[in-house]
Amino acid sequence: MKKKELLSISQEQNLRLIRFLYCDLAGVIRGKTVHASQLESKLNEGVGLTRAQNAVNLFEELVYVDGMEPVGEVRIVPDLNTFKVLPWLDRTAAMHSDLLNQDGTNWDGCTRSVLKRALATLEAQGIEMMSAFESEFYLAEESPDGPVPWRNGPCYSSSGMDRASEVTDLMVDNLTAQGIIVEQAINEYGPGQLEIAIKYGPALESADQHLQFRDTIRGTAEVQFGLLASLAPKPFKDGIGSGAHLHFSLWDKEKKLNLLFNEDEPTKISEFGESFVAGVLEHLPGLLALTCPSFVSHLRLQPHAWAGNTISWGYDNRECAVRVASPFKGREMQSINLELKACDGSANPYLALAGVILAGMDGVKRGLKPPKPAHRDPVLLSQEEQEACGIRPFPNSQLAALTALENDAVLTAGLGELMTRAYLATRRAENAKATANGDEWARLETFSTF
Repeated sequence: MKKKELLSISQEQNLRLIRFLYCDLAGVIRGKTVHASQLESKLNEGVGLTRAQNAVNLFEELVYVDGMEPVGEVRIVPDLNTFKVLPWLDRTAAMHSDLLNQDGTNWDGCTRSVLKRALATLEAQGIEMMSAFESEFYLAEESPDGPVPWRNGPCYSSSGMDRASEVTDLMVDNLTAQGIIVEQAINEYGPGQLEIAIKYGPALESADQHLQFRDTIRGTAEVQFGLLASLAPKPFKDGIGSGAHLHFSLWDKEKKLNLLFNEDEPTKISEFGESFVAGVLEHLPGLLALTCPSFVSHLRLQPHAWAGNTISWGYDNRECAVRVASPFKGREMQSINLELKACDGSANPYLALAGVILAGMDGVKRGLKPPKPAHRDPVLLSQEEQEACGIRPFPNSQLAALTALENDAVLTAGLGELMTRAYLATRRAENAKATANGDEWARLETFSTF
C-alpha cells in the first residue's frame, strides 16, 4: 500500500486512532497509538520507544539487559502493507511494525527483523516459505473463582457449533473484513474450546496475520460479547491444551514447485523435505524455547495430548512433534506440508518461524537424514522401535529448553547476540517468578495475555 492511499482511506473512514504494533520477546503484542491528525508525519519518522521496553517480560517486570536499559530510543516504524481497520472498534486501525534505530537501520532487538533475515537466506537460494498458524483457543466467563469455560458441546459436533455460533460467526466476519481468509471454524475438544484455521501465505505475512488473528479473537470476545478469550497453551488445569500448530512448506520460487513434494511417491516427502525434518528434529530442544516458550507451555506438552512431547516425526501422526500432513487428492504437490505440533499461542510468531527456518535449512545444508517415522504414538512404541525412530524426550521444563537454546549455535547465530542475551534473561526471570508463585498463578496471570 502506498502512503497516499493509506492517508486517503484514513480520511474517508474518518479514523481517529491508528495503532503501531509490534510483538516483543515475550510474545506480547504491544505498541503505541497515533492520532489520525499526526499520521502522515509518523508514517515517515515512526514513534519513539525506549529500548528498555523490550526487556519487560511476560509478567511486566523490567529485567536488566545490557543494551536495553531505559537510555536511548528506537522507532516503531509501520509496514504500510499490514494496514487494517479494526472491525470490533470504532474508527480505529492498526499496522504491524519494525523496531528500527533512529537512523532507519535495523535494530538488533526487533523480532520481526529476525524473521526477515532468515527469509533473506531462503531468498538467496531461490526459496520461499509458505506458512499458517492453526490456532485453538478458549472462550470463558469471569466468575468469583476465576475464568470458567463458556458453553460446551461434543468435539466437532453440530450442537457445539450451534452453541458457539453467535461468537464464532462474528469472529469469522471480523477476520474476513481484514482480508484474512478463513478455511475452517469448529468447536474443539475442551469445554469452551474453538479452532479457526486461516489460509497459508508467505511467511512474513502469515506471522503478521497470526498477530491480527490473536487481536481479533480477543477483541471480538471482550469488546463485542463481554467474554474472555485465551490462546494460552494450558489455560485450565483439567482442560485439554491449545496449540498454534505451525503448518509450512518451502517452494522453488522460479519453478513454482513445492520442495517437499515427492513426485515418485506423492504421499511421502522428498529428500529435501526429509533433510529439513532432520534439521528441525536435531535443533528441537532449543527450538522449543521459541515455539513453546512460556512456563505454562510445558504444562501442555504431555503424553496423549496431541501436542507432541517427544522429539519425533511421522506421517499424519498427531502425537509426534513434527507431522507430515497428508496431501489432498489432485492437489498433492500444492498441499503436502509439514506441521510443527509443538508450537503454541504464547510464541512470538516471527521467532518461531525464524527458528524453524534456521533449524530445517541447517539439516538441508548438511544433508541430514531423519530416523524412521513413527507409525504410532511414540510413547506406545517398543524400546527397539523408539530407538529406530530416534525418539527422545523433550526438555522437561522452560529452563531446560532455554539452556538448550543457549547451547545451540545455529539458533543463537540467527537470533543475534543482543536478542539471544535479552531472550534468555527475560525468560529466565519469568521462570523464576512463575516457579515461586506456582502453576495456577502462572495460568491465571497469562490467561488472556495471548
